[in-house]
Amino acid sequence: MAFGRGAKMDARRPSSPSSSLCTTTTVAVFVALCVVGAWMMTSSTVFPVEAPSNKKSEPVEVSSNQKSEVKDQRAEVDFGTTEETASSNAVEGSSKFEDTDNNDNVPDESHSNRDAPEEEKFTENAMEKPVEMIEEASKEKEDSKDSFDDANGKSGGQSAKEGGETGQSGDEEEKTEERKDNDTTTENDAEKSDGEKKEDQEAKSEDDSMQDATEQSQIQEKVEESGVKEQAAKANEVFPDGAQAELLKESNTENGSFPTQAAESKNEKEAQASSKPSGDAITYSWKLCKSIAVTDFIPCLDNEKAIKKLHSTKHYEHRERHCPEEPPTCLVPLPEGYKRPIQWPMSRDKVWYSNVPHTKLAEYKGHQNWVKVSGDHLLFPGGGTQFKNGALHYIDTIQQALPDIAWGKRSRVILDVGCGVASFGGYMFDRDVLTMSFAPKDEHEAQVQFALERGIPAISAVMGTKRLPYPSRVFDAIHCARCRVPWHIEGGKLLLELNRLLRPGGYFVWSATPVYQKLPEDVEIWNAMSSLTKSMCWKMVKKTKDTLNQVGMAIYQKPMDNNCYEKRPEDSPPLCKETDDADAAWNVPLQACIHKLPVGPSVRGSKWPETWPQRLEKTPFWIDGSHVGVYGKPGNEDFEADYAHWKRVVSKSYVNGMGIDWSKVRNVMDMRAVYGGFAAALRDQKQVWVMNIVPIDSPDTLPIVYERGLFGMYHDWCESFSTYPRTYDLLHADHLFSKLKKRCKLLGVFAEVDRILRPEGKLIVRDNAETVSELEGMAKSLQWEVRMTYTKGNEGLLCVQKTMWRPKEIEASM
Repeated sequence: MAFGRGAKMDARRPSSPSSSLCTTTTVAVFVALCVVGAWMMTSSTVFPVEAPSNKKSEPVEVSSNQKSEVKDQRAEVDFGTTEETASSNAVEGSSKFEDTDNNDNVPDESHSNRDAPEEEKFTENAMEKPVEMIEEASKEKEDSKDSFDDANGKSGGQSAKEGGETGQSGDEEEKTEERKDNDTTTENDAEKSDGEKKEDQEAKSEDDSMQDATEQSQIQEKVEESGVKEQAAKANEVFPDGAQAELLKESNTENGSFPTQAAESKNEKEAQASSKPSGDAITYSWKLCKSIAVTDFIPCLDNEKAIKKLHSTKHYEHRERHCPEEPPTCLVPLPEGYKRPIQWPMSRDKVWYSNVPHTKLAEYKGHQNWVKVSGDHLLFPGGGTQFKNGALHYIDTIQQALPDIAWGKRSRVILDVGCGVASFGGYMFDRDVLTMSFAPKDEHEAQVQFALERGIPAISAVMGTKRLPYPSRVFDAIHCARCRVPWHIEGGKLLLELNRLLRPGGYFVWSATPVYQKLPEDVEIWNAMSSLTKSMCWKMVKKTKDTLNQVGMAIYQKPMDNNCYEKRPEDSPPLCKETDDADAAWNVPLQACIHKLPVGPSVRGSKWPETWPQRLEKTPFWIDGSHVGVYGKPGNEDFEADYAHWKRVVSKSYVNGMGIDWSKVRNVMDMRAVYGGFAAALRDQKQVWVMNIVPIDSPDTLPIVYERGLFGMYHDWCESFSTYPRTYDLLHADHLFSKLKKRCKLLGVFAEVDRILRPEGKLIVRDNAETVSELEGMAKSLQWEVRMTYTKGNEGLLCVQKTMWRPKEIEASM
């Protein structure tokens, strides 16, 4: 600036000698060139690649897989999570069972962003959109945890980019304009002192300099843009997709040799086959199922071809499971006019008629207050065949008749046989009791579907020729109110199945006409039941009558030891063979025999569990250090570590980090439950219940789930589940699908997930990265919303939401 002022002053002086003029001209040209050079250096180092603040950042070229990740990251931003929470959640999402990890090591992103230099902040914001593979590449320069935080803590980052970063860009442009003005003024003043000839030369020199500066600035911008693209390319090199990885493998294997055509063809076929799970590389063709059941299709219960081949239906074989050889990959259509289900607890009293458009049961059982049609709704007055005036009064009558049953304390998990619309189980929630209800898919049209639409646990099952899919000695009580089961026939085979399921010392509540009516048929059944229960060593502890509902009930108790069995005058029913595994329950035929009770203080079933809710967190007494847990630790440590893990994951990730409105979540299923830690961690979500599934090829930990005061069942996920379509709000699968791939095709399993899940329901998957990518591709093919996706190393986390509608091309296939 001092030289500039001198130039102006010289311009006002009289003309000087020639030598003075040459000196002045030389100084002026030198000053001008210095100023232009300084301006060039300043502009080339300050100007960002990013466009002005009112325009979007110049995009980074990414692959199709990477573009999908960009969308997913934005979806996560929309959850409204804080930066610190999102960071912690993603750390949880990357872990499997690192239960002893200290999450305090995860840095606070808000502090790291605040302390970073301005240039570093710009770099972080400019790279906000790239996918996780680019983020992984950036770990060469930054700490891995800091990079992870930046990728997942963007709830406030978007506004910061629009505000703070735009301001920075504006300041830089303003400063540049000031420098331009100063440079122009200096050059113009110098020109005035040099005369016409010198003016022409200076003007030409200025034009050349400005052109050089402009070209230099453009080159610099292109270099920086190229740097961003190189970073993206480098990320692809670090974590190439399936196809790229196979190509790299081929070139390395060949190593410059000249292979035969046969070898080349073989390698290419293998590369194409192995690259298929990489998400978008596969296209899926979905069609709607064409079944006589239409919107209520249950593949294993509506297998008309298999049912027609049955030789007999005497024992309700036609109501049992008959699964097709290949799981269907079609989609069940929605009922016309389907609406978002009514939330609990209002759903216990009414549901949308359009969601379960069946009236037969209302006509057949309306006088018993099962269900009634009222305009757009189906109403449930809370009645049943044995409790026309309400289930709650009936439940309290049982408690008054037998205080030791202690609903919600001693008796926490019960089984309701022949549940109807499950009003009994629905009102048991008021007494802090979980009820596993079941009924067949029969002429009582959609009774179990009504139950699940109301938000009450139930499955479609029948007491026919096979054991029920539960372990032995797990239910605290079993209830039957006019359940239409002929307990006394064929040696008491069906009642003996209940004996297998009932915990030693547990109660059987039987409310039926033989208890209180004197018709010949009722008297005959009562006498047969009295003889059978006595031979089974069941003790009738109470026979009472509900005066309001005008019904009676008999309550029996199962023995706690084998003394009675050994003292029976006749071995009828006989004791089961020692080789008979009472816990074997998947497609095992029923037998008319009694399983002996456990002996020894450390054997499961030898004593009653802790009262609820203490039993939820307490390690079962039979699990100790001598047993090896599922994850390799001593049994008791394994159990405790699992519970600690899921409490941390649920609180930090699922409840606060995925944007799920848990007030709208009611029916939840854990598709691979292990110890039931996920369900136990959701205890604070009072409106939620969880169906815990232990797959048949997983360690048999289901008895532990029941010991905690939770419930569930066995299942083979290569077959359809015994529930109606659209019955669960959220499905959770922890390292399930990767195991299933070894036995069956994932496409059929995903079609089953779609069948079970309600529209707008969520699927949360924790599995290896390859499987997560494959499932994400299936979800996107159905136009589901990807709420969150994250991979770290070989582990992945995915949260997707089913849409309320089907893609048009699928609807057109009906």
